[in-house]
Amino acid sequence: MCLAIPGEILEIHAGDHGLRMGTVRFGGAEREVCLEYVPEAAVGAYVIVHVGVAIGTVSEEEAREVFGYLEQIQALADLEDAKGAGGPAAGPPA
Repeated sequence: MCLAIPGEILEIHAGDHGLRMGTVRFGGAEREVCLEYVPEAAVGAYVIVHVGVAIGTVSEEEAREVFGYLEQIQALADLEDAKGAGGPAAGPPA
């Protein structure tokens, strides 16, 4: 399964070998991303990133919607972890 995550471009610069690169923020994390495939993207734009490469642009609204889904997925994963660890959601012992 492939997963691409939206992020906001904070900075654009030339990278090694003259590639168009940028610093992109994903929630609280910042990463170096190749921007060669999105020449129209500017600082402040949101891009979809897969394996360190921006493969498309999205609106801020779309990016925030995806972040909301990711938060829901994390909440479900935390719930499953609590069940597996015998936490409160695990129910009575057998």
